[in-house]
Amino acid sequence: MDFPVLLIFLLPILAVWGGFAFAWFAQPKDKKKVHLLLAFSGAFLLALIFFELLPHVYQHDNPRLVAILILSGVLLQIFLEFFSKGAEHGHMHLNLEENRFPLLLFLSLSVHALVEGVPIYDSQPILYGIVIHKIPVAIVLGIFLLNSRMKKVTTLLFMGAFSLMTPMGSYLAHHSSWVEDRGYLLTSLAIGVFLHISTIILFESSQGHSFNLRKLVVIILGVGLAYFL
Repeated sequence: MDFPVLLIFLLPILAVWGGFAFAWFAQPKDKKKVHLLLAFSGAFLLALIFFELLPHVYQHDNPRLVAILILSGVLLQIFLEFFSKGAEHGHMHLNLEENRFPLLLFLSLSVHALVEGVPIYDSQPILYGIVIHKIPVAIVLGIFLLNSRMKKVTTLLFMGAFSLMTPMGSYLAHHSSWVEDRGYLLTSLAIGVFLHISTIILFESSQGHSFNLRKLVVIILGVGLAYFL
């Protein structure tokens, strides 16, 4: 991959902290623009699945196993959302009444972030897709945590640890021989996760599923950008 290795690990971290910083300092009240950014990221990620990831994993000899793992990725994400309540696609349905560390939320988001880090090392467009995806998610997550009863130190600890998970997944994918040998299988699992996340984002980013011209435009832009990368 003709791309600085440091940026592979650094960009996802910066995306999380950039989104969180925006939530902290801007304190956005109107989430419509965030939802448009989510729709763009969902369309971009969905297009990359078809343009980049699916052709890659189906080059291997066991297409049925690939399909099973993709479906397993969808099921994995559904399971994780029982604990994250939709944080991965920018919709928080949690109510933090206590100021303790939300461990289940953190663990579910961490598993998701680890899985999405696997295909980054071998695909520059996927890296961009993950970065674009993380910014609005970090904004929504930041708004939620900052408005909860959690201490600011706990919130910063949460975001700091969460920001490291995707780079950790990328590191394991490249530096662990066990993971590297099974890279396309783990990428297949990641495809299922991405497929669920991106489609849910596109469905949920409209109020009442009504026609929204701006949403349609950003979706087309997301798909177009993915095609030309």
